Amino acid sequence: MPWQAAYPTPEHRNAALAIVEHFAAGPVEAVLLTNSCARGKATPDSCLDMAVLIRPGLPLADRLGLGQSWEVYHETDEVFRALRSAGQYSEVHLDIVEGAFAPEPRDEAAGPDGFELEIWNLLVYSRPLLIHGDYLEQLKQQWLPYYAESLRRERLEMVRRYCLNNLHHIPGYVARGLHFQAFDRLYNAYREFLQALFIARRTYPIAYNKWIREQVAEILVLPDLYAQLTHLFEIRRFEGTELSERGKAVERLLETYAPAPDA
Repeated sequence: MPWQAAYPTPEHRNAALAIVEHFAAGPVEAVLLTNSCARGKATPDSCLDMAVLIRPGLPLADRLGLGQSWEVYHETDEVFRALRSAGQYSEVHLDIVEGAFAPEPRDEAAGPDGFELEIWNLLVYSRPLLIHGDYLEQLKQQWLPYYAESLRRERLEMVRRYCLNNLHHIPGYVARGLHFQAFDRLYNAYREFLQALFIARRTYPIAYNKWIREQVAEILVLPDLYAQLTHLFEIRRFEGTELSERGKAVERLLETYAPAPDA
């Protein structure tokens, strides 16, 4: 990995250590540092993102107990009050997860789902602060370096279909004067293009709305593509034909960089 975990303030570090200590004696498989702190990208205003991994099938009473004890601890302990004072938006975001990754039904106009993001967040770009047992390693063996080829082809076909559906709605909305709705479709299609791009290259993404230069130009080594992405939303006349033109540009990028599996 080209990055190293780093805490932007002592308060972030102290809160992370307190979380590890809190869950250390519980029925957990791992406590993971995730997102910006795990990648060394956090600032004092950044949240402290954490994931607590449990095995599927953990008795409901145990799972509820973990959540309830964490809520009380988070609301009452001084270490978390100190973190909230460290930056404008600094706060703990903690999820208790089972690592049971599965695509879910999605809205045809809503933009990309979070399936690949959930895998990267837990298994690729996280940093374990506590490990009990081998469940985390089992998950990595199952999902890394990428998921099964049959699922990949299925996912690519689906994401392309949703992306094209959004793009093909744009001209009609523009013709009806529904320019903000057309823009919404354009932005969602752009994010679906990024999802398809990563699936086509068998690489897990970080996000579809930030760290775009790092992901496209550095991780995927596509600096020419990144240069094209920076111009997609340079729209001089919002209530003109430019939204339709930008939609056509995204479709060209889709067919060039993330074509259909059999293309």
